[in-house]
Amino acid sequence: MEGSGSSEAQGRDGGQVVVGVSDSLGGLAALRAATEEARRSDRVLVAVLAWEPPEGERRYARFADQEWARHRHGEARAALDRAFAEALGGPPRDVDLVCRVVRDRPGHALCATASGPDDLLVIGVHPRRLWRGRIHRYVVAHADCPVMTVPAPPGPTRHELRALRRATARDFVVTS
Repeated sequence: MEGSGSSEAQGRDGGQVVVGVSDSLGGLAALRAATEEARRSDRVLVAVLAWEPPEGERRYARFADQEWARHRHGEARAALDRAFAEALGGPPRDVDLVCRVVRDRPGHALCATASGPDDLLVIGVHPRRLWRGRIHRYVVAHADCPVMTVPAPPGPTRHELRALRRATARDFVVTS
């Protein structure tokens, strides 16, 4: 699933489809939509999972631990693989795919990857927070290409969640 990098992804006419990958419902919906767009337009799909040290880069720089950074990179790589498994049942075989795990702020990593005017940047958003997300705001302000936002499927309502909390095993038994 690993690609060789930007020369491979940028070498085709018509740009590339860059998708921000996460394990959120919006991220998985974006991965499905980006894959379909890459398939439809015969473009390279570039899946990007960006990560940062939880304590921030400045603090990490003061107490750098290369082994820890390799561990976090491996976790991010496994999360990228899981996202493909959950969203599509595995990496698509009918699309040219480049996967990148990048240590950077997500918005910056996505805009740096989708830098051509013929590229398409795809991100997932929470359905109730279309204009409030930090990554969404950054990408819309800084991207040099069109941005497609894919809303996450709506989750259960408060009423449905309340009903599920009160449910017992008998409520799920099928009677004939």
